[in-house]
Amino acid sequence: MRFFRILSLSAAALCLAAQSQEPKPGAQTGPSVIGPEGVTLPLTIVPPPVIPADRVVIQVGETRLTAGQLDQILGTYTDSQRVAANGPGRTQFVDQVVRVLLLAEEGRLRKLDQTEIYKNQLNYFASLILSAQADEGVRRQVRGDEALLKAYYEAHKQEYMQIHARHILIRMQGSPLSVAPGEKDLSDAEALAKAQELRRKIVAGADFAAIAQVDSNDMGSSAKGGDLGFVKRGQTLPSFEEALFQMQDGELSEPVKTAYGYHLIKVEERKPTRTFEDLRPELQKAVEDEAIRKFLTERKAKTKIVLDPEFNKSTESVIGIKP
Repeated sequence: MRFFRILSLSAAALCLAAQSQEPKPGAQTGPSVIGPEGVTLPLTIVPPPVIPADRVVIQVGETRLTAGQLDQILGTYTDSQRVAANGPGRTQFVDQVVRVLLLAEEGRLRKLDQTEIYKNQLNYFASLILSAQADEGVRRQVRGDEALLKAYYEAHKQEYMQIHARHILIRMQGSPLSVAPGEKDLSDAEALAKAQELRRKIVAGADFAAIAQVDSNDMGSSAKGGDLGFVKRGQTLPSFEEALFQMQDGELSEPVKTAYGYHLIKVEERKPTRTFEDLRPELQKAVEDEAIRKFLTERKAKTKIVLDPEFNKSTESVIGIKP
């Protein structure tokens, strides 16, 4: 017990000393942990030891694996799996490797490595590994190409924009919206005709916001003059989004049909959702994905590929009673 009392007193002394001194400007404060008697103590994070790549770290029977070989094996894992295997999951990873090597040795003793199923699966898994390495090779060719990154951004700039928009909704029959009390349940043709008439008034000089307050059936935005705020991709219905992101600032759309009815859309302004630097990781992945698609398209065009139509046909499960 004397040891714990000394530890508590020492920790308390450290705490008082820390409180009696003001931290210097710019001083960095590291992570901490609550110690005995609620005293906050600095937490020292010890990095994993650096092990030479040629050191044998696992041996199972006659099979030896070096740290470098295990690192290459981890290259087939996902990013999150690699982080776990190199950190808190190291023991589980090592146990799994030992398990695999033990069972593999038993498989060789049983001559399972001479069976047709083993050879077929081995060939395919070897192809999977090669394909992953080739995929990485194609990506590496375009990785870090600043000019290519900026060109992709310019070509797809609209995808990274958000638009301040207003709209007027004219409800039609079948809409998920209920008919407002005292209003007629307009047919598709009647709703379209009303939307076209309102558009003519706006083009002639009528105020969009004022008309939205009176005629829009979208109760969520009509009181605000149809103001939807800034809209990003994926936040609206597909047909609405398609029309919206093709419009220019200040433009008024033709009637756009959705399941809710007919919309008149007006674009106020647009701005990027994020800066180019913020988008860099996302853009880099998009450039790499495009490089892979282009490579596969070109390679398919040059390669003989034959698919059995019957084997390649999609099947559907049907529940029924046999005759």
